[in-house]
Amino acid sequence: MTETIINLETVNPIEFFGINNSKFEILKRKFPLLKLLSRGTQIKISGQPDEVNAALAKINQVIQYLERNGHLSENYFSKILGDDDGEAPAEDPATNDILVFGPNGRVIRAKTANQKLMAAASEKNDILFAIGPAGTGKTYTAVALAVRALKNKAVRKIILTRPAVEAGENLGFLPGDLKEKIDPYLRPLYDALDDMIPSDKLNYYMTNRIIEIAPLAYMRGRTLDNSFIILDEAQNTTDLQIKMFLTRIGPSAKAVITGDLTQIDLPKNQKSGLIKASKILRNIEGISFIQLDEADVVRHRLVKMIIRAYDKAQEKEDEMEEQKKHRPLPGATEPKAE
Repeated sequence: MTETIINLETVNPIEFFGINNSKFEILKRKFPLLKLLSRGTQIKISGQPDEVNAALAKINQVIQYLERNGHLSENYFSKILGDDDGEAPAEDPATNDILVFGPNGRVIRAKTANQKLMAAASEKNDILFAIGPAGTGKTYTAVALAVRALKNKAVRKIILTRPAVEAGENLGFLPGDLKEKIDPYLRPLYDALDDMIPSDKLNYYMTNRIIEIAPLAYMRGRTLDNSFIILDEAQNTTDLQIKMFLTRIGPSAKAVITGDLTQIDLPKNQKSGLIKASKILRNIEGISFIQLDEADVVRHRLVKMIIRAYDKAQEKEDEMEEQKKHRPLPGATEPKAE
C-alpha cells in the first residue's frame, strides 16, 4: 500500500475539483481501486503503487494544463484522464480563442478577427508588427500573448518598453524623480498586467525583474534573449531608435511592435521610424505585419465613429493639399502656344 499527497498550490483548486467536486468525482470514477480524499488544496491518494503512479501521471497532466491555461472544461478533464498515450491533448476546443486567464478566473480572449491573427502570427513568427488606431486592442493583446508565453515557460521574462515622448505635455515639469516622471507613460502596460496577473504574483515578478517595464532608451546596449519583448507606441520612435530596438533581440526571443500611425507625437522635423520599418521589413521571413482597423475597436461604440470621422477629415485635408500642389501660383500666366 502506497500513500502520497499532492498540493495544488500553483492552480485554482476550484478549477481542478470543479463545482461541487464534479471533476473530482470523475477522477475517483477513473481510479476506483484508489482511495482519494480532498482537503483544501491537497489531494491524498492511497492504494497499490502502480495505480497510485498512474493517477499521479494524469493529475500532473491536469495541473500542467491548468498552469498554462487557467481553465479546463469538465469534458476536457475527462478526455485528459481517458487519454492513455501519456500526453494530454494540446488544446481544449472550448478555449481555443482564449489568450490567458486573469485573476478570479477572468478570461482574456482575442475578441476580433485581427486580434486572432495577431495571436496566430506571433506563434509562427519571432517579430510581429501590429499597426492600427486607438482602441483596437493592440497593446492589450500583445501583453496577453507575453503573459501566456511566460506561463507556458516559453520565455523566462517579459520586457515592456515605450518611447517617453511628450504628447503635448512637458515631461520636465512633471513632479517627482525620473521613475515618477516616466511611469505615467507606461501606465497602459501596468493596467494590462493588472488584468492578467494577481497583484501579489505581479509584485513578485516586478521585484525579481521577471517582468521589466522601462523606457526605450534603457534598451540601448543590451541583448534581450529568452524574453517576450513588446515595443509599444512605436510610431513615436525615430529610425535609429526602432533599428536599435530590433537589433537588441536575442536568438531565443519574441517581439511585438505596436503603433498607431495617426497619433505621431514626434517633433515635425522628425519622421516616424515605424513608417520606414513597415515598408522595408515586410518581405523578411519571420517578420509578420497585422493591420488593425475600426472593426477591431473594443472600447465604447462611439470610438469607432470618432475614428471614422477623423479618417474622413484627413482624406479631405490630403485632397486639398494635393490640389494646392497643382494650383498655379498667383500672377502666373499660361505659356503662349507658338
